[in-house]
Formats: sequence, C-alpha cells, structure tokens
Amino acid sequence: MKKFLIVNPFGIGDVLFTTPVIKAIKESEPDSFIGYWCNERVRDVLKDNPGISTVFALSRGDLKKIYRKSMWEGLKKSIDLKKRIKQEKFDSLLDFSLDPRYSLIAKRAGIRRRIGFNYKNRGRFLTDKIDLDSYSSKHVVDYYLDLLRLIGVKAPLNPGLEIFVPQGAKTRVKGILLGHGINPGDLIIGIAPGAGASWGVDAYLKHWPAIKFGQLADKIIEDLKAKAVILGDEPEKPVIEKVINGMRNKPLNLAGKLTLEELIAVINELNILVTNDGGPLHIAVALGKKTVSFFGPVDPKVYGPYPFDERRQAVLKKDLQCSPCYINFRLSDCKRKKECLETIDVSTALDAVTKLLKMETD
Repeated sequence: MKKFLIVNPFGIGDVLFTTPVIKAIKESEPDSFIGYWCNERVRDVLKDNPGISTVFALSRGDLKKIYRKSMWEGLKKSIDLKKRIKQEKFDSLLDFSLDPRYSLIAKRAGIRRRIGFNYKNRGRFLTDKIDLDSYSSKHVVDYYLDLLRLIGVKAPLNPGLEIFVPQGAKTRVKGILLGHGINPGDLIIGIAPGAGASWGVDAYLKHWPAIKFGQLADKIIEDLKAKAVILGDEPEKPVIEKVINGMRNKPLNLAGKLTLEELIAVINELNILVTNDGGPLHIAVALGKKTVSFFGPVDPKVYGPYPFDERRQAVLKKDLQCSPCYINFRLSDCKRKKECLETIDVSTALDAVTKLLKMETD
C-alpha cells in the first residue's frame, strides 16, 4: 500500500482545489492511504471524503496563534504533530504550500519523496519539483494536477471538485429550515455577502457592496417568490447587518449560527448561491449547485468556479485596464475605489439569477 501526504494550509477554496488530486490518486492506486495536512478552520471540508484516511489539522498559522497564548502548549502541539506524521511512514509528500518549512518537516519525518512547486526557490527540500512564478495562465486546479505527472498518476476521469455532506449535518439543517418556514420544494436562494476570509483584513476588497446585496435579496424575495437565506461566519456579521438593515423584506439570517459542516449542508439545500469570490462559492460548485459570483481583484479563470459550466455558473465582473490586480500572489493598491465591483448593478445580478433558474442542466 502506497502512502501519500497532501499538504495545503490555505483556505476552503484552495483545499477543495486539491480534491481532483485525491480523486486521481485513488483512481490510480485504489488501495493507497492518503493523509491530509491542513489548517484547523477547514477540517470539516474534508469530512467524510472517502479518499482521505487521516487528517492533520494544524497549520503554521494555527501554531502561531497557540504559541501566542502559551509557548509550552505550542511546543507540545508542534512535537505531537511531527510525531504523528512520522508514525504514519508516508512514502510521498504532495506539497501545495509554497512554503519550505512544510517539506522540511516532511523530510525530518522520513518522507523520502517530496513533490511540489519551486516558487521563488523555496523548493530546496523537495525531491521533485516544478518551477512556478505564479498561478496565472490556467486554473489553480490544473496547476495542482500538473504535479501528478511527477508521480506517474493520470488526471482523474472527472476533474471536478468534491465535497461530502455528513448525514448528521443534513438532518440538523433540514430541521433548521423547516423551523423557519422553508419547506421541501421551496425555491431557496442563498446570499453570502462576505467570504474571502483567507485574505484576512483585505477580504473586503473582494466584496460586492452590502447595500446591493440587500437590494438583490429584496428582488429575489419579491420578484422570484423565493426564500432568501443569508450566510456568513461570525466576523462577517457587521457586513451582514448592513445587508439586512437595507432590506424591505426579512430573510432567514443564519450568519454566525452554523458550523462549517452545517454551512455545507445548507448550501446543499439551495437552488442557487449568490456570493463573492470565496469558500462558499467553491463549496457550492463542489456540490453541483448553481452559483452567481462577483469577481473583482482576482482572475476567475484562475481562481473561479472549476470546471466552469455556463449552465450552472454566472461570473459577474467588470473588465478594467487594471484588472485583475491580484498578480503573482500580490495585490496592488486600488486607485479606482473598487470600481470593478462597485459598478456591477443589481439588475445584472438579478438577470443572472433568473437566467440560471431557467437554464436546464443535466
């Protein structure tokens, strides 16, 4: 049995972008053992994935937070993580971190073959590598799949993203929706006016204006006779309050009230998700849901819905001379006051939602 360790310490979307890699390995090596090293926040994205045998949910960012509270607790967690990885005796590492410290830990844990990207010469502890300047000419998933050729594995037959909804979360969410008057057969449209948490304090640069999200939600309720469900996590509550305060109608506000696995289960109940560029978008795409998404500084051809299907996805963006401004993993200062997002009007978004509802899909 071959044993692989996949490392991706980034956000929800990035982790989902690696699921075609997991699928490819299992198609090529059905009896393989796959470990996944991620951050604590995204653990539930991998829950119930039949291709994953074990999860190490502790990134460098997580350890930094622990060290700030207690040096001894941080040291204990760090030692325990390295011990657990070493005990598994992995044969190969697939490193998507672009950070040499992960491959160094893998080397010290006895993983002989370490495959990844050589970004800015950071691949010094990798045994097999592909030089990388940035993700720019194709989707991130396709870059990730490129690493498979270094281990002799073909791309999967269906390279789409994968996510699995725990049965317990499904049951809880159905109860939540029924308790708020949303019944099976209702037209349910999710609104995620935040997202982009992996960008930290710069997440707002990915956001379509909150006031427009509120206006769109009102149109969805009034014109489409749909049930609107507002989604987001605890830190996004201030944005969501702006959305709701500007509305004439009362949506179901689940912001800050769901675990990640419950958020996944709610998205699974939607007909369409309207969202900014971020984790909820990629969860919806992985679940096969229709999405309307807003893109500003980021190129959707690189970081957008994968694989793109115009019957299921509408990407709304304004092409400006400065777009995209997130290039080579760097964000340029915006001198046009988010014009790329601010100038997308509500009627355009509503038309996209309406068109997708009418669109037949397999």
